[in-house]
Amino acid sequence: MKRLVQLFEEIDTTTSTKAKVTALATYFQTAPPRDAVWTLYYFLGRKQKRLVKRKTIQTAVQELSELPDWLFEQSYTAVGDLAETIALLTESIGHKVFSDVPLHVWIEERLPFLSKQNEDEQKIILKNWWRELSTEEVFILTKLITGGFRSGVSVRLVVRGLVEAFQWDEAILSEKLIGEWPVTEDWFLGLGSAEREGLSLYPYPFFLASPVDGEAEALGPIQDFAVEWKWDGIRSQIVKREGQVAIWSRGEELISQSFPELLTLGKELADGTVLDGEILAFAEGKVKAFADLQKRLQRKKVSEKMVKENPVVFLAFDCLQANSVDLRDQPLGERRRILDSIVKDMNHPTLQSSTLILLESWDELLTLRGESRSRGVEGMMLKRLSSVYQMGRKKGDWWKWKIDPMTLDAVMLYAQAGHGKRANLYTDYTFGLWKDGQIVPFAKAYSGLSNEEIGKLDTWIRKNTLEKFGPVRSVKPLKVFEIAFEGIQLSPRHKSGIAVRFPRILRERLDKKPEDADSLATAMELMHAPTVDA
Repeated sequence: MKRLVQLFEEIDTTTSTKAKVTALATYFQTAPPRDAVWTLYYFLGRKQKRLVKRKTIQTAVQELSELPDWLFEQSYTAVGDLAETIALLTESIGHKVFSDVPLHVWIEERLPFLSKQNEDEQKIILKNWWRELSTEEVFILTKLITGGFRSGVSVRLVVRGLVEAFQWDEAILSEKLIGEWPVTEDWFLGLGSAEREGLSLYPYPFFLASPVDGEAEALGPIQDFAVEWKWDGIRSQIVKREGQVAIWSRGEELISQSFPELLTLGKELADGTVLDGEILAFAEGKVKAFADLQKRLQRKKVSEKMVKENPVVFLAFDCLQANSVDLRDQPLGERRRILDSIVKDMNHPTLQSSTLILLESWDELLTLRGESRSRGVEGMMLKRLSSVYQMGRKKGDWWKWKIDPMTLDAVMLYAQAGHGKRANLYTDYTFGLWKDGQIVPFAKAYSGLSNEEIGKLDTWIRKNTLEKFGPVRSVKPLKVFEIAFEGIQLSPRHKSGIAVRFPRILRERLDKKPEDADSLATAMELMHAPTVDA
């Protein structure tokens, strides 16, 4: 546990990528493998369910600290994070006897035992544990118990840490970390082997595009690129190996159960085939809104009625494996030729290949890009024809040239404390638009402001609070912000009747008063439904 706490603190107190990788490498080199595999499990974003009710943890710490309900709630509201609140309240416990129980013992023995006890026994156990742990260890332990542990580093950095520690092959390692795997010492020690046993249905690590920062023409001659529309769907791979089919999302989630018609498609592929592409809502020859696609993802089991009412298509843009041959080291031009041949030979209703846009100049492409909004796409993809299929987001070959986002001027209505380093600051905000003389909430956003702007806004929120609802405060509707987002659609689940995609704050509109903010009617005018062929 102490090693995990040290690693967490080293990562949490630096902004240097190199320092984070070095900290990860040092940890994996020195930690016992049986502990290291659990750290890897959590640092890759895996989670276990909540083991103890929040109320049980709260009651236990209140009994120990002799805090009444109202004072605990005030403390929790001020801190903004349950685990940090518990850690601070147990900091002054007397007669602490610090122990160093290995991490794997906590996770494999102690925590399962805790979860099986009744509430009174759980409180006794928690109090005893708090007496043998430091403040930092109490914080981490509470995160593990409540299922709220977050490492603060990306999967790619974790992989880099392992590679630096053991000089393992990055490509094979990345493949082995996808999907479900046994959390055992033997499995961890086998990560460095070249064997790919057990990976038959796993996807390849996804290659991600980088945003075009400046002028697209600076990338080189347009003839060097495959140009495609950037559709708003679910990036995924269809894998057909050893007679079985699996569909994986970019987030390494197995989503086969949501798309039974794509499983049927996969069964018709030749064995040893992996296609990379986008799942799109698709009906009557047209691409539909992302909201239609979400209906499929929100269900563990998709009925025939749901499939019929919300059909999809797999828009393939790359072939990573064909006839059991790994094609990733082949140039994109060759992979694309193989893909088009597969799509043509199959002639399947749910399989299409993305349209390549052939133009003579960047000026022509810039003009065509201006039609993105009316076509219902997010912009364009630019992929170098000579590029091999890499892992992660590596600049140079694949680029996304997105159009400017939609924007609305909205009034801040609510604020909530953040997490981790920002647990003491109000960083999550709710914004509203005018409707019939009232301001109606329409979006939540938490990104886009600098640390200095957050600090000033936090001070303003505390001085202009109207009401408190647990960790949430309603504020005087005086501040106007420009909110950017990628898409907008009808949503009966929201009070405003609409939902927006990827909202974030562009800037505070100091030049505008609340009455100058946009209305819901203006938002409705921004709505559009994609109606063009894929």
